[in-house]
Amino acid sequence: MDLNYSNEELAFRDEVRGWLAKNLPADLSDKVGDHEHLSKDDLVRWHKILAKQGWIAPAWPKEWGGTGWNVVQRYIFEEECGYAGAPPLVPFGLSMCAPVLHKFGTDAQKKRFLPRIYNADDFWCQGYSEPGSGSDLASLKTKAERQGDHYVVNGQKIWTTLGHYADWIFCLVRTDSQASKRQEGISFLLIDMKTPGVTVRPLILMDGGHEVNEVFFENVKVPVENLVYEENKGWTVAKYLLGHERMNTGRIGVSKRELAKLKEFAAKQVKGGKPLIDDVRFRDKLSRVEIELMALEITNLRFLDQMRRTGQPPGADVSMLKIKGTEIQQSLTELAMQAVGPMAQPFKPVDHADAFDAFTASLAPRYANTRKTTIYAGSNEIQRNIISKMSLGL
Repeated sequence: MDLNYSNEELAFRDEVRGWLAKNLPADLSDKVGDHEHLSKDDLVRWHKILAKQGWIAPAWPKEWGGTGWNVVQRYIFEEECGYAGAPPLVPFGLSMCAPVLHKFGTDAQKKRFLPRIYNADDFWCQGYSEPGSGSDLASLKTKAERQGDHYVVNGQKIWTTLGHYADWIFCLVRTDSQASKRQEGISFLLIDMKTPGVTVRPLILMDGGHEVNEVFFENVKVPVENLVYEENKGWTVAKYLLGHERMNTGRIGVSKRELAKLKEFAAKQVKGGKPLIDDVRFRDKLSRVEIELMALEITNLRFLDQMRRTGQPPGADVSMLKIKGTEIQQSLTELAMQAVGPMAQPFKPVDHADAFDAFTASLAPRYANTRKTTIYAGSNEIQRNIISKMSLGL
């Protein structure tokens, strides 16, 4: 096992860093660094910059615009973007729906949707979670009944991230309520959000932000050609998609950036007549998180080395990245809240005077928002069950 970068990979890392330094707009990286709201225009703007460079879809096949990078290069690119403070790439089209279409889509579906995803002509969202069917995804109740050349969809999705921006939504729907196993009666549909009968209602978070939504379907007609793979075989598609989603939830580069900012703040924050960083208890907690982050990075490199040697995607144990990565993200915000104390503001003001104000003003909303990380992409409790069943045989 080799956990070191080769000379070629180090050269590639330097190339990515140099390009980001020249081409990442300062106003966007400042917004990311200060945890300001990113509008749809902000997200699409960065997407188009990368698309112009040809770096927007590294994991795609080359014939569809992929870069041809190996798994290590793709990892380096993602982590360098995170560390540099690049806006996140909305995953629903690029790294969730597109891999599904590459694997299961028809030629017509690929030609219709993939170029528009690549160029950010369509904004996508995900329709999985439902009221009462969160981590137990197979219990979903949204129905799709075939009527001639259409499906008629009725039901509700919830916690739909950025659904208010979306042009399209990919949905799991129940097409056979009599199946002996719940997973066998589910299908995967692509639905135009402008279709009559689709209603999006905002869910306002405790910090006042609008990030997630409820989506209602009332007699929504969806052409049969928007079915991906076979009817009642959507669970196969869903498992494939979730594997892609969980590989990217560690966010090591982002956590490294946040750790560096926390260290800088703690070095300037004076408590009891000395910098907070010199407080033994605080430094111990900070060191523990830093060691866990280093261990996570090594674990990620182990997966990459396995993929580099075998060419095979990781198995169920990839859930370790999701579990530990999201717990580290939460630990960093918890330590930041301890460092700032009562100066952390529950809502972010319009303007802030300096870096200290920016750090404290964005913290409480970020702390609250980060509580979700151990829930999305399958809760961490579910991930532990997956590991115990699929990897340990328990």
